[in-house]
Amino acid sequence: MAKKSVKKALQKAAKGKAARLKPVAKQIKADAKAFEGVGKRWKPAQIEEAFRRFQAQEPEPKGELKHSNPFTLLVAVVLSAQATDAGVNKATPALFALADTPDKMAALGEDRIRDLIKTIGLFRMKAKNVYLLSKKLIEEFGGEVPQTRDELVSLPGAGRKTANVVLNMAFGQPTMAVDTHIFRIGNRTGLAPGKDVLAVELELEKVIPAKYMQHAHHWLILHGRYICIARKPHCDRCIIADLCQWPGKTATTPPPVAA
Repeated sequence: MAKKSVKKALQKAAKGKAARLKPVAKQIKADAKAFEGVGKRWKPAQIEEAFRRFQAQEPEPKGELKHSNPFTLLVAVVLSAQATDAGVNKATPALFALADTPDKMAALGEDRIRDLIKTIGLFRMKAKNVYLLSKKLIEEFGGEVPQTRDELVSLPGAGRKTANVVLNMAFGQPTMAVDTHIFRIGNRTGLAPGKDVLAVELELEKVIPAKYMQHAHHWLILHGRYICIARKPHCDRCIIADLCQWPGKTATTPPPVAA
């Protein structure tokens, strides 16, 4: 189905019986229960259908962090910790114009890096990490961003989530980077309940069909960022509302894309 046809189908379905939020007290209670990580799980057919819809709506989802190569992506993801992508994107153009390789970044120095990213939260610590990871890339990896999780998490400021984003976006590996948005979706909807981000990550890797894994990370992040938000989720616009197990909503939408 062409992209315009898909859009039309989604818009038509949205005019149907849309999901509605229950009173706030019931939403809070539903979330509290969901975040215990023991929610009702989806059946394989439901998971297949959900990701079929995500793919139909957005066949080639993209990350929102601006970058030009694996190194600038790595730096951008490190800078995005406890910050918004939009905030990082405002600071990095000037930084990357001067330093888009580990050699240039190390030559720039920690103080200059700090000056260029001072609009981002925790900029002092992040400037230090970006400087140190640049030096480590030069000294231990020949100036190249490594392509394994273990090597990536050895870099200053790079945790498991950072490694998974870089592996997915820069090197095309089907990893699942669980942030607050995906953690919320996994538990709230019942797609992949888990008491911590690692549990949700491992569950998602287990239940999502392999053919969807390359883009699953982005579909879920974007869904959590713009639809299944923390407060007052937009269930009336959710294309998986009829599959979602969250008891904080009422009626469901019909399937938005024909089988």
